[in-house]
Amino acid sequence: MSTDPSDEARFERMLRARRAELDDDSAAVDARLEALGAMRDANTDDEHDPDGAPVSAEWSRLTGIRLEADRERAATDAALARIAAGTFGTCESCGRPIATARLEARPTATLCIECAALIRRP
Repeated sequence: MSTDPSDEARFERMLRARRAELDDDSAAVDARLEALGAMRDANTDDEHDPDGAPVSAEWSRLTGIRLEADRERAATDAALARIAAGTFGTCESCGRPIATARLEARPTATLCIECAALIRRP
């Protein structure tokens, strides 16, 4: 473990809270997608509705939100697994500690700032 145990407990609480938020958000998006699906099944022609976005555009937007939530949920679950395994806060590339400030900004980070910078360079 490369992070202080009290920091690790704080990050675990933070990650679990974020996981709960993602679950709530996903449930709301799923409900909206279900409602839109019913509208699509009713053959609603909204493609020419001047007052709002067509069902297909809203479906696409919500599906994108749902996919991003799924990605964030997977990253959050992976961070929680690293906490359980005692590897949270260790760079997967170089093995050095990930700075606490980086983890506070991005608790799902798997790379230290130096290794992350190397990956982003052209």
